[in-house]
Amino acid sequence: MRDVAVIGIGMTKWGELWEKSLRTIFVESALLAIEDAGVDRIDSMIVGCMSSGLFVGQEHLASLLPDYLGRNPVPAARVESACASGGLALRQGFIEVASGISDIVLVGGVEKMTDVTGCEATFALGTAADQEYESFHGLTFPGLYAMMAVAHMHKYGTTRRQLALVAAKNHENGSKNPLAQFPFKVSVDAVLNSVLVADPLRILDCSPITDGAAAVILAPLEMAKRLKKPVVRIVGSGHATDTISLSSRRDMCWIESTHIAAQKALAMAGRKVGDIDFFEVHDCFTIAEIMVTEALGIVEKGKGGRAVEEGLTALGGKAPVNPSGGLKAKGHPVGATGVAQAVEAVKQLRGEAGERQVKNARRGLTQNMGGTGGSSLVHVFEAE
Repeated sequence: MRDVAVIGIGMTKWGELWEKSLRTIFVESALLAIEDAGVDRIDSMIVGCMSSGLFVGQEHLASLLPDYLGRNPVPAARVESACASGGLALRQGFIEVASGISDIVLVGGVEKMTDVTGCEATFALGTAADQEYESFHGLTFPGLYAMMAVAHMHKYGTTRRQLALVAAKNHENGSKNPLAQFPFKVSVDAVLNSVLVADPLRILDCSPITDGAAAVILAPLEMAKRLKKPVVRIVGSGHATDTISLSSRRDMCWIESTHIAAQKALAMAGRKVGDIDFFEVHDCFTIAEIMVTEALGIVEKGKGGRAVEEGLTALGGKAPVNPSGGLKAKGHPVGATGVAQAVEAVKQLRGEAGERQVKNARRGLTQNMGGTGGSSLVHVFEAE
């Protein structure tokens, strides 16, 4: 298996991009990645997108996107794993380069979510849950994660203030990210006093509806060295699934798919979680970040809330989590999130993250999940 490097990254500002189409926002990010890589060809394209059919009425992205990128007849595929679609695209691109099937692979993620009403967006996102046993009974993702939060609070003593601290931390980081949808600070009190969505979660505990895309170019390590690019390798990739229905889990307070995917990725990398300098994780809701830090092994079970309260996961802490601002502040165009995490990891490892730069960053880990953790992808990145 060949060593795989990220030789190009591309991402534009996320938000409510009324004047742009899905194809436009994808092409803009893809062109930035190609320019950054300095390559004149791509051998293959893998695109993560959760639900373009429901959001914009457009399927067959495997034809549409290379067409508008001007890259026909390149082989292309769209992959879907709910909100983990971008992470899955990254893994498939990694496998393609590592196996030797292709040398230069464009991995992209895209979602255009604001062209529908709020109710229609809620329905589209709800397709990542169990339609017969959850959605049919009126459950939405804020409701599902609210149940996870209540269970975690009851079992481990996690507090409402600790949830708010996650949002405040990520907005602090996001205020330093010019590409973020919400590049501004939010106080703990503002979170605690924001509109209630699903008790105990309030609107500022929830990631937003977002339009956006991101892209990376993957190539064999030796090619990256010949191109004289700053070398960032993907040294570990892990993938796991769990029950789609939250009610079928053995423990509502534990994300098993993330735990297993992280073990696989770290084992491939030959590293331990303590070797990682920063983490980009799937904070679709504030409770999600707390539970993910536990599943990754950053902290012990039940101590994720205390970790954020003690500053462990702050930008200057021992284990910085979501220096980009995370899904909470950066935004969450569901199919693009996993690829954007890779973009941030590369920026950090190149030393190009500006005010939010993690000091002496050499290794980073990204974690992207679908639904309530029905699928999870974890990748480990390392600077040469």
